[in-house]
Amino acid sequence: MNVAPAALCLAAITAASPLGACQTALLLAMDVSNSVDAGEFRLQTEGLAAALQDPEITEILVRDRVSLSVLQWSGIPDQEISIGWTTIYSPAQVAALAQQVRDMPRAFILSDTAPAEALIAALAHITQGPDCVRRVIDLSGDGTPNALGGAEVRHLRRRAERAGVTINGLAIESLGLAITNFYHRQVITGDGFVETARGYRDYARAIRRKMLREISRVFG
Repeated sequence: MNVAPAALCLAAITAASPLGACQTALLLAMDVSNSVDAGEFRLQTEGLAAALQDPEITEILVRDRVSLSVLQWSGIPDQEISIGWTTIYSPAQVAALAQQVRDMPRAFILSDTAPAEALIAALAHITQGPDCVRRVIDLSGDGTPNALGGAEVRHLRRRAERAGVTINGLAIESLGLAITNFYHRQVITGDGFVETARGYRDYARAIRRKMLREISRVFG
């Protein structure tokens, strides 16, 4: 698992901030597999950046000292921590993080879809992350597993539950509810939920609603 230089961008701000009780560690795991084209990748980054700067979300991020990180994932060997753990202490820090998301380069292209391996990397990152009251993985994607030799996804949610980690899903649908149903059956933990985006142009609405629900401490 590679750590991009961008992950260190806000470290100095975080280190200089006063100590506070972090309520939620939220790891945003973003699908960048072969089914995601360049325009759809940008819809994801712009949608996430806009959600961060939504006034209601910004207020909660600052008030609850939420800590955020971004992971890009695709095939079996392809997971990257693109933005490391950043604990939020001010609206200015939210704005800086949103710009970092907008500027974030795509980590992988022409790669399979391996959500189990994404969750393995996400669980390793979040369990070694900040000591917050809640730890939440937000796995988004537009496909089911297609990588040969990939691990079984359903085993990862059991591992997460044993570690006290919540897994939520953001299913990006083009036709029907196949991805939503897959996330319900195999991905989310017992206290988790699935938000559905009706295509990438609906992603901004869906990620805002999902993040608000996650950091407002509403699950299931």
